[in-house]
This record gives sequence, structure tokens and C-alpha cells, in this order.
Amino acid sequence: MTNRDDVLKNAMASVGLGDRPQSLVGGQLIDGQGDDITLVDPFTENPLFTYADAGAPLAQQACNCAYESQRLWKNDFSAAARGQVMQEVSRAVVNHCESLATIDAIVAGKPIRDCRVEVMKVAEMFAYYAGWADKLHGEVIPVPSGHLNYTVREALGVVFQITPWNAPIFTAGWQIAPAIASGNAVVIKPSELTPITTVALVTLAERVGLPAGLVNVLCGLGPTAAQAAIEHDAVRKIVFVGSPETGRRVASAAGAALKPVVLELGGKSANIIFDDANLEHACLGAQAAIFSSAGQSCVAGSRLLVHRSIQSRFIDMLSQGMNSIELGDPLSEATEVGPISNERQYQHVNQMIKHAKNEGASVHTRQPLNSRGFFVPPTVLEGLTNQSACAQKEIFGPVVTTIAFDDEAHAIKLANDTQFGLAGAVWTANVGCAHRMAEAVRAGTFWINSYKAIHVSSPFGGSLNSGFGRSSGTDALMEYTSSKSVWVDSAPTPKIAFGYVPS
Repeated sequence: MTNRDDVLKNAMASVGLGDRPQSLVGGQLIDGQGDDITLVDPFTENPLFTYADAGAPLAQQACNCAYESQRLWKNDFSAAARGQVMQEVSRAVVNHCESLATIDAIVAGKPIRDCRVEVMKVAEMFAYYAGWADKLHGEVIPVPSGHLNYTVREALGVVFQITPWNAPIFTAGWQIAPAIASGNAVVIKPSELTPITTVALVTLAERVGLPAGLVNVLCGLGPTAAQAAIEHDAVRKIVFVGSPETGRRVASAAGAALKPVVLELGGKSANIIFDDANLEHACLGAQAAIFSSAGQSCVAGSRLLVHRSIQSRFIDMLSQGMNSIELGDPLSEATEVGPISNERQYQHVNQMIKHAKNEGASVHTRQPLNSRGFFVPPTVLEGLTNQSACAQKEIFGPVVTTIAFDDEAHAIKLANDTQFGLAGAVWTANVGCAHRMAEAVRAGTFWINSYKAIHVSSPFGGSLNSGFGRSSGTDALMEYTSSKSVWVDSAPTPKIAFGYVPS
């Protein structure tokens, strides 16, 4: 066993896990009974673990456990008590930050310093929604009929969530925290490629008071574990974070079961640079927008729209800047960009670059590493139109397509000429232009002179192929509850109705 293996297994042991990925159902770590799944270290390309798919029977067991635990969470814990437990979860995450970050750095290939930030954001998520747990209330409506009419917000029951491989613990916290703050139970299936920190998060939560079985984690595959959970009678809603292609399949399965869905899917976000922008600031922002996380982000600024008068200059700045980006071992403190998280995605990104070359693109690429691992160096594509494959399809890697625009109207047209509607940004010194772009560009999140700023308190989501519904802020609490309208006859004397006269 290599030292790298020791580091991983020690981190797993420190958060209460065994020496391999296991599902967490009803408070117990359980091996699956399905097909074998092998996890590979994206930095070394060496196998890390082989474990068994949870399968349909374990998924059904998880849903049953969630159903029973949700009744306890709703009836035996006051709203304030639920918030107090969530505050304890937040503190537990902070206390185990290094172990959680280490696991994701090795398994997902993310730089350790980025992983630490994501872990601390998860702690913030639980603290934020803990504060909302006892503040979910309805309203009194002055109806004209003489009734007292009021509404209450009720938990849905059991929610099934599917999270991706690009930000494992971040997306786990992003989904779990608002769901349980609203009084629900959760069955969650992280990506089969990066399941460990989701299990660790829930294990730590149970240590500090979260009822066993309130959140159950399935380590397994979509066609088996996820399909069984979607079909289970206890599940009232499905939340999916991932690609549009898989999102369509999830939505179809949920539709067949007549269950609502929140879809947080991909993007092809336009990062728009005007000629009056602070170009050094904009260049640093553009680098972060596409090269951080090796471009494996749904909001990545993968289409760089640059005013024609500064396009050549800006591409030169961007190309020179990316040569100083530190690629390397995700466990190294110096590493800024790690490998692509898995071989399948690595092959996809390289195929898209090859396709761009065949379409006539000029390719500016940072010097690659002379090592193993699924590394794609930061890459800038020049000379393609907005109709090219690399401008229309999600690459999900450190590859940006640059396109020139002539004026505001042209920039808006290019920005909206896509089947996605997730995010966007503009860089300009003109305040009026900035707000006009924010209004006109189709995006659920839009930044002005910045990129990638997000917070748990602000709603997040998109439209079209980027999905629908919102998964943070108070909007998420609405997604995880339903409104009940209660009518009380408050008239001083009963009214005659349908010819009946009281004696």
C-alpha cells in the first residue's frame, strides 16, 4: 500500500468510515450486493477501491428508513430543536475539515485548498439553514367570505437527491441542509465515482444528534439504486444535479411516477468583456471562470465574448496568464488546477479539443505536465463561431471558446444563442451597460465585474437545458415544502346553506 493510500484511509477512519465505500442506511454502514464499481485516483490512474453497487433492495430499505425517521424528526423534534442539531452538524464539519478535504482531493482530484473551501461552505450551509428551521411559517389571508383563512408550510416527507462527481461534499451539503431544515428526510445517491465524503458527512451528522436514518446514502448506480428510489412510494420529490442528458432520464422516470423534480444541469455561460473594462481584472476573472476546478463547473465561463477591438490583446493576456497556473498533485498546497476527475470525462474533453482543431480553431495551450494522470492543460480556442460544437456543447473541462462581438446588441444575441440558461457575466466600466446586460442575458445567476461568486443565501438555478427549480436561499425551502390552506368558519351564527335551516 502506498503512502497515498495510507493518507486516504486514515482520513476515512477519522470520520468514522471503514476501509472501503459503503452505503449508510438506517445509521449502519452496509455493503451493496450489486455489480462491482472501481474508483480510480485521477492523479496517479491507480485503483483506489472496488465496492459493490447498492442495488435496488438497499435503495428500498433506505426509503423505508427515511419514511420512519421523518416522522420522528417532524413529531419529536421542535423546529428550534432541529435547528440546534443542524448547528451541531455545522461544528462537526468544521472540526473534521482536513479529513473531508483530503478525501475529496484524492478521490475527485480537486486541489486540497479548494476542497477546504468547499468543506467550510458546507458548514456554512448547515448553519444558515439551521437559522431558518423555526422560521418557516404561513400567512393569514383576508378572504371576503368571513372565514379565518391561514396557510402553513408542510414538509414533503422523503426527498430523493442525486449529486455529481465534480463537487461531492459541496453538492451534498447544498441539497441535504435545506431539505432537513424544512422537516424532510433524505435519501441521497452521490456519484458512484465520488461517494465517500457524502457518507462521511452524514456519519458525522449522526454522531452529533441527527436521527439515524433521517439521511440515507446510497453508493451505487443510477439504473439500479436511483431508479428504485424514484419509484418508491415514500419518495415525494426528486432533485438531480448533473448533465442535461442524465437529467432528461431522471425527469422522465420521475414523470412516469408522477413526482415533481428539481433539475440543476449544465451551462454554456457567456463571460462578456467590453473594451472599457479593467482588462487585467477581467483577465484574472476569466481565468478563474474557466480554469478553476479544471473547468469542471456547471457555471464555468466557457464562452468568452470579447469586444472585437480588444480580442487579440485579451487572448494574448489570457494565454500568457495561464502559463503561470500551477498544475499538479491535488494534495500539494501549491496546486491550483488538478486533473480531470475521471477517465471518461478526460476522454470527452480531449475529443472536444480535437473536434475544435478539425473545425479550424487556433488552439492556445499551456505546457502539459510530463506525468501520469487525467490532466488537460488550460486551453483557449480562437477562430470558432458561436455555432461551433465547442461553443454550443458543454465541455466541462479547462477549455474556453473565444468569440468577438461588435456592440451591446451583438453581445446579447451571442450570449443568448444557446440552449442553456444558467449563468453569465459582464466586465465593463459603464454602469448602465452592466445593468442592461444583466437584464437581457438569459441566466439564473449573472455577475457584474466578477465571476463565480455564490452563497447559500442566494437562489441558484437555470432554465432550458440548465434545468428548473432553485436549490439555495429561501427558494430552496419553498421547493422542499408545500403550502396548506386552512379555512375556519368565523361567522357569529351559522349561515343557511342549501336550504338547511338549523333548529
